[in-house]
Amino acid sequence: MKLYISADMEGITGVVDWDETEHGKEGNVHFRNQMTREVAAACEAAVEAGFEEILVKDAHGPARNIDPSMLPEEVKILRGWTRDPCIMMGGLDGSYDGVLFIGYHSPAGSNGNPLAHTMNGSNEYVKINGEYASEFLINAYTAAMFKVPVLFLSGDKMLCESVLKLNENIKTLPVSEGIGNASISIHPDLAVKKIKEKVLEALKDDHSKYLIKLPEKFHVEISFKKHFLAYRGGFYPGAKQTGAKTVEYESSDYMDVLRFLFFVL
Repeated sequence: MKLYISADMEGITGVVDWDETEHGKEGNVHFRNQMTREVAAACEAAVEAGFEEILVKDAHGPARNIDPSMLPEEVKILRGWTRDPCIMMGGLDGSYDGVLFIGYHSPAGSNGNPLAHTMNGSNEYVKINGEYASEFLINAYTAAMFKVPVLFLSGDKMLCESVLKLNENIKTLPVSEGIGNASISIHPDLAVKKIKEKVLEALKDDHSKYLIKLPEKFHVEISFKKHFLAYRGGFYPGAKQTGAKTVEYESSDYMDVLRFLFFVL
């Protein structure tokens, strides 16, 4: 059996400031360690559940945050960026039996996390079919495109609650709750313990229940903070600038959507 894990940082337990997510800044070493611990807990559950191949995608910032030496020996880690449209899901294909998301966060346009954003800080929001699109949603649809079940998500409370709209069977663990420019987090040791418990529960379950159904069509709208970014995005084939700061794109092929996001965002 094969398992894929995508790990971000803004939804790791206790993270509340951008400095904590950037190399060389105050607090970053501590939270990189916590990110590693949370990913390791998921990997330990996978080993216990009998998974023979586990691929971890370090999917935050420089993609060099997780300490590989703290992961089980059965784990392979994808560090750095492949520079293809799958981005945070680089290396995923249809051969995997499940996907886990660790440390994810609420989307741009929402208030569920002090660091809420989608892919980068250049946009006010990204919408897919009228809904604010989180990085989780974008990447969960990528998993669905490959017909790989989404089994588990950890991150902030608002994001975890949004998962129920996609598939109520997906196991979630809210480790923090955003309040204004702050958040309340559970104890980091408890997060590690609960991640292992919930991941193990999901891995031992019937994975077919966790498949996400892709929409038949996709309407994507990006609202940029700067007008010239929308002007530039309007030149992407099939895209249209619909306002001073907005670009829209439609397709029934999700890989086309990923290409659009990759080149325009």
